[in-house]
Amino acid sequence: MTSLADNPKAVLLTPAIHRYVQDHAEPPTAIQLSLIERTRGLGAPFEMQVPHEQAVLLTLLARLVSARHIVEVGTFTGYSTLALALGLPPDGRVITCDLSAEWTDIAKHAWRAAGVADRVELRLGPASDTLRALPGEPHIDLAFIDADKPAYMDYWEQLVPRVRPGGLLLADNVLYAGEAADHRATGNAAAIRAFNDQVRADDRVEAVMLPIADGLTLARKRDDLTGKP
Repeated sequence: MTSLADNPKAVLLTPAIHRYVQDHAEPPTAIQLSLIERTRGLGAPFEMQVPHEQAVLLTLLARLVSARHIVEVGTFTGYSTLALALGLPPDGRVITCDLSAEWTDIAKHAWRAAGVADRVELRLGPASDTLRALPGEPHIDLAFIDADKPAYMDYWEQLVPRVRPGGLLLADNVLYAGEAADHRATGNAAAIRAFNDQVRADDRVEAVMLPIADGLTLARKRDDLTGKP
């Protein structure tokens, strides 16, 4: 019996192929390059920054859904926030949630330099509290989750009712360096594995997991909740 896993088109993403993919994405601006280098200077935390090709995808998705209202959970130094803001019209808004004033100070400098600071509203504090304080009706065009992994389920449940029909929900690190695919996963990988199962079973959305960077789930809120796309 043929398995979906038997895919002759699957490509092992070697470093050389990854560089090729990066070389064929929209190139980073001088401000984005500066932010990459500033974040690299932090040392180990640099691994939390989304890669540039993923940032390009975020900008494209924001434009594709004509987003005006975006919510991001997890700001770090603001690279993904900048990408989302670049996909907004001048009167659009990204509400981005984080706990670190130190890291988000780096972000604010980059947003100002890129001319999008007026499109970004930073809310410092627990993201769950920020999400609960948002209007309850569906009004979000795009939501991006990239924060503490054990809380992904809570963020998802807070966001799905607030995303408009046809809007997008994105979740980062859903492969967790491949560990989420192992049924013996523990810690953050186990939390991500449980979250992935939750999304797969959620009939409010239609979703696909993309093997970009550390794995990105792309989900569209259904136009109705009858189970039909």
